[in-house]
Amino acid sequence: MSCGRGLAAIVMLAVSSVGVSAQEGSSQASPPPPRVVVGDEGIALESGNGNYRLQLGLLLHADGRFALADESDQYVDSFVVRRVRPYLRGRLGRHFEFFMNPDFAGGTLTVQDAYVDTIFAPAFRIRAGKGKTPFGFERLQPAANMLFMERAFPTALAPNRDIGVQLLGDLSGGVVSYLAGVMNGVADGASADLETNDGKDISGRLVIRPFNRAKAGSAARGLGFGVAASRGDARGILALPVLRTQTLQQPYFSYAIAATPSAAADGVRTRHSPSVWYLHKAFGGWAEYVHTRTPVRRGDTRAEVDHDAWQVAGSWVLTGESATDSGSGVRPRHNFDFGHGGWGAFQIALRYHQLEIDDRAFTLGFAAPGASGSAQAFTAGLRWYLTGNLWYTLNFERTVFDDNASGPRRAENGLAFRTQVYF
Repeated sequence: MSCGRGLAAIVMLAVSSVGVSAQEGSSQASPPPPRVVVGDEGIALESGNGNYRLQLGLLLHADGRFALADESDQYVDSFVVRRVRPYLRGRLGRHFEFFMNPDFAGGTLTVQDAYVDTIFAPAFRIRAGKGKTPFGFERLQPAANMLFMERAFPTALAPNRDIGVQLLGDLSGGVVSYLAGVMNGVADGASADLETNDGKDISGRLVIRPFNRAKAGSAARGLGFGVAASRGDARGILALPVLRTQTLQQPYFSYAIAATPSAAADGVRTRHSPSVWYLHKAFGGWAEYVHTRTPVRRGDTRAEVDHDAWQVAGSWVLTGESATDSGSGVRPRHNFDFGHGGWGAFQIALRYHQLEIDDRAFTLGFAAPGASGSAQAFTAGLRWYLTGNLWYTLNFERTVFDDNASGPRRAENGLAFRTQVYF
């Protein structure tokens, strides 16, 4: 059997299976036939009544990252495949959904997300498995529609993905949304698949969109506010972060975990984060702040060490399409079609972000030799949406350390571009 005929047989078998499941859950004598849906949001197999659905898709990021004015050859210019995520999303009846999101970037397999939702109502669902911790504003934005190639410094302090149980829902037509979870606990900016102690982290995020029920096109409709907090036990060297620049991913701060005695987390870690955002027509912008406090011990010395980061970002769609924070991203009015007047859509973006390390990390000897105490970065970006599924992104970012561009750690100038495929 040829590959094409074999694939066709597999698809027909899957469609038949979906149809059988739909018939088992329906009392109708002649249920609607199952269908195959192919479009800009992926490929889906769906029962006739929509209760059963299996959706296949892909997120691919192919990057080039280059250091400018690198006279000492400190950085390695490179092409890299940043993300290769073929995902599987499904619905099993009206009240159960699942999401499986592996990543093959770098030639290794990492399961980014793997969870099951039990949906009682729009106001209440239970999520079990691995997913994003309900905390950081920018971290919770989908990787398929990040405004810049890499998230800003506040996300470096926010927990990434973790395993646990979450509660989430929308109230009053989306005016209020909440997320809360009990998770294993991870270091700032980190993900984990294994637990290292008996303590658990409690995280929560509350979102208010005060004008979400205003009429479509209202200037106030796109305003939103969020506040998040987390608390949990942090122990050992794995609970301490390594901080890197965003575009070139170069480490600039770490704790003295390789020294003797080593620095290690030793107590209750807390975080909090307010955020605000606004979307209207072609404009989109936000501000976010993240604060973390972690008790650190090295030998007989113990102290609470704070990290603080904030960002302000804004964008404008030059061709007039509406800015959006949804996973689908900006949809061009006219897809790129060379020779027939179609050029897609263009968007510009600017960002300033900063991260500060507590002075006690240095005065008490917790920081590794050569670590920087602060980083300030400016990012400029241009994105070309050829279609709703294929984008080109160009970013320039300049990062200054310890408020001194000519200091021991010279300012970093990174130029990066990305080709994105998403459906």
